Amino acid sequence: MKIGIIGAGNIGSTLTRRFTAAGHEVAVANSRGPATLADLAAETGARAVPLAEAARGADLVVVTIPEKAIPSLPDGVLDGAAPGAVIVDTGNYYPQRDGRIDAIEAGTTESRWVSDQLGRPVVKAFNTIQSQHLLEFGKPAGTPGRIALPVAGDDPDAKATVINLIDEIGFDGVDAGTLDESWRQQPEAPVYGADLDADGARRALAEASPERPASMRG
Repeated sequence: MKIGIIGAGNIGSTLTRRFTAAGHEVAVANSRGPATLADLAAETGARAVPLAEAARGADLVVVTIPEKAIPSLPDGVLDGAAPGAVIVDTGNYYPQRDGRIDAIEAGTTESRWVSDQLGRPVVKAFNTIQSQHLLEFGKPAGTPGRIALPVAGDDPDAKATVINLIDEIGFDGVDAGTLDESWRQQPEAPVYGADLDADGARRALAEASPERPASMRG
């Protein structure tokens, strides 16, 4: 699979490592230019590309940047993706970092807001696990205690693609419902950062509250 990754912070660089190790063709970009990604590219075999080229020909594109940076992405940054490409959002809204985003404060889920900004459907995934755990804690399918990652979105086929990719890199993907239900996996929700197995993740998702906690309000 051809995968584009927009953002090379902790999650973006970790996914670059995991996806290339799984045999996928990865192009990675950040806001500072390909030269700043030379070491990551040399380590993984990924291609470091300008931001405008990250999605070119990609079957799946991961957008993994702070929420505050989403509106600053170049217009048409996803236009070069393959027809029907799956767009994955890993983002979380932290008002202390991102500033106040009124739509999210008013109840729009974080990834619905990202989808609205991008003008594309997105799948929310990879937002509940620490990057070091994502790098190191993958296990073969069927291993007891294998960590599960929730996946939310409106397109069942797109979610299935992401769940299969999650399985390839050593985790269980759990269907967490629609994008408007993705509050179940936002920061401070029971599943967030908990490293639960599939059954535990489903229970945690069911126990979540749609009310944004005070610590996550701007």
